[in-house]
Amino acid sequence: MLRVTDDIAIEDWELTESFVRSGGPGGQNVNKVNTAVELRFEAERSPNLPGPVKARLRRLAGRRWTKDGAVILQVSEERSQARNREIARERLAELIRRALVAPKKRRPTRVSLNQKRKRVEAKKRRGEVKALRGSVGEE
Repeated sequence: MLRVTDDIAIEDWELTESFVRSGGPGGQNVNKVNTAVELRFEAERSPNLPGPVKARLRRLAGRRWTKDGAVILQVSEERSQARNREIARERLAELIRRALVAPKKRRPTRVSLNQKRKRVEAKKRRGEVKALRGSVGEE
């Protein structure tokens, strides 16, 4: 079980881990040991996440969200399989925590009449300065 917050915990049946060979440096160890982790979370079928949270999670996950409603995280940072597994679980928990925060609703605002008046006056003053730059008359 993966505890995300005090009220939300992800059950083990919702998570699937598969281990594959990792690229990058590591000598012959890279060719022998499956250290990279691919964590699959069945988000769409999860009874622990409310609908709006699933929708935000889908937007946050981006390309990591599959057509069948799963989030797939791939981690191959460390040379240790156990550490990569921990990192993948931490990233999933953080992603879900970010999806829990509802965005603030935007309140439409208007420019005050005083600000509009000041803007027009400033434009008029600037226009007067530019008008004075005209061609020099005969003296």
